[in-house]
Order: sequence, then structure tokens, then C-alpha cells
Amino acid sequence: MAQQSDICGAGLGLKREWLPQLKQQHGQPSLERLQFLEIAPENWIQAGGKYAAELDWLTQHYPIACHGLCLSLGGPDPLNVGFLKQVKQFLADFEIPLYTEHLSYCSDTSNGYIYDLLPIPFTSEAVHYVAQRIRQTQDILERRIAVENASFYVAAPIADMDEIIFINAVLSEADCDLHLDINNVYVNSVNFGFDPYAFLNQLPAERIVYGHMAGHLQIEDRVLVDTHGESIIDPVWQLLSHAYDHLGVFPTLLERDTNIPPLTSLMQEVNRIAELQQTMPPKSQPIRRKVA
Repeated sequence: MAQQSDICGAGLGLKREWLPQLKQQHGQPSLERLQFLEIAPENWIQAGGKYAAELDWLTQHYPIACHGLCLSLGGPDPLNVGFLKQVKQFLADFEIPLYTEHLSYCSDTSNGYIYDLLPIPFTSEAVHYVAQRIRQTQDILERRIAVENASFYVAAPIADMDEIIFINAVLSEADCDLHLDINNVYVNSVNFGFDPYAFLNQLPAERIVYGHMAGHLQIEDRVLVDTHGESIIDPVWQLLSHAYDHLGVFPTLLERDTNIPPLTSLMQEVNRIAELQQTMPPKSQPIRRKVA
């Protein structure tokens, strides 16, 4: 299957609306720079009939990464072991090399799934708690996972460290990898007033498996919302360029979840990611872990 190769280059977070276009345009110049796709396993596990056939086609033609939505690594409920076992089987069945999740939580004991990504308190206690849950996840899956830095809009009421210190502490204690969302770094830097370039400079390059780029919505001068429904703005492109320059070039995909345009329109931003990757000056690259 195609996904036996490493995830590399420029990619796209898949929406089912694009499947007919992907099939029609596959192999044509319009898609020549699209090198991998990302899917949410929750949307495909136990898929049958038409959806199973579509997934089979995707895995035959593109390397695939899985990015989860509902594991709630920072939540108060026990990990959903049954779901993780389904994920493990799904990854094995389709030979998908990479599974990532959000460094956040989306459920609680009283309300079940909240269907939003909420911030984890940046405390030493939370580092130990989340790292243990990541290690448990990796033990069940029998593979490493990567966690994505999340956007947030209200800081947790208790904190004894900054976000970057928290992320690095979790990565180290859990011994997991990083799924770097560039837009989330930018959104949080505006919402909470920190330097996004200094933030990137403190990340461990060797743990980055791939990245996200996306657009956001500006509500007020100092309030941004990570909607994945707008075009990527220049400051976020500039931040990606800095990340490549400082951390080395890593696979990066475009997310678009609302205001969904035709695939050909979105390829303009996918192509821009690819062009930026290809035009970065040669430099020593960090030793990255293989994801396959």
C-alpha cells in the first residue's frame, strides 16, 4: 500500500467532499504536489460498503496519517481502551504508520464528549497525569504517537509554567513525538501575548513528525479563533518559514474544515507549502524518527 512510505512533503486533511475530485484528478499536474493525506480514524473505523471502498482506494494511492479527535488525553475520565484497540486494529489493517492526537481534553465524567478541545492546566501535576496517559496509549497501540499543540481561548485558572515548558515537559516524560500546528502557535501567541518565534525556537526538532497549517478567524484585534475555514494569512506563512529554517523542513499539511472550496482552489495553498519546503536553503537536518 502507498502509506508504507514515510509521510513527506505537502499534504491535505481529507474531507469526503473531495473524494470524487481526488479520484478524477489523481495523476494529473493539478495534484502532483499532493504527497500525503490525513484522516480522522473516528470517521472511518468500521466503515463498510461505499466508504470501505473509498478508504481502500485512498490507501492504495496516498500515504495516510491518522489524526484523532476524541481520545481526550487530558480529560478526567479513564482512557477509552476499547476505542484504542479499534484504532490499533485499524492502523494495522491499513498499514497506516502514524497516529496523532491533541494535547487537550474533550470529555468529562458528567457530560461525556464536549465536542471542543479544552486547555489542560499548565502544571507539574498535569504533566505527570497526561504523560502517564500518553504512555498508556502507546503501550496499548504498541507504537509511538505524536501530540498536537492545541489552540485555546481561556487560560486554565491554575498554572505554574508557560505553554512551551508544559509541552516540552510532556514530550520528555511521555517520550512521545510532536505534531506541530503552526496556526495554533500563532493564534495562541496573539490571544495570550507571547512571541511565536521564541516559542518555535524552544521546540525539540527531532520529535516533530509533521505539521499543520490552517486559516483562522479574527474576532477582535487580540482575539483569534482557529476555525480552519479561512485562507492562511501572511504572518502564519512567515512563521512556517521560520520553523523550517530553525527546525528543519518537516512534512506539512493544509487543514480546511469549514467554508470548503473545490479541491483545485485549496491546492494553491498546498502548492505554496511544497514550494516553501523546496526553496529553503540547504542546512543540517535534525535526526527525525521514522514514522513507518
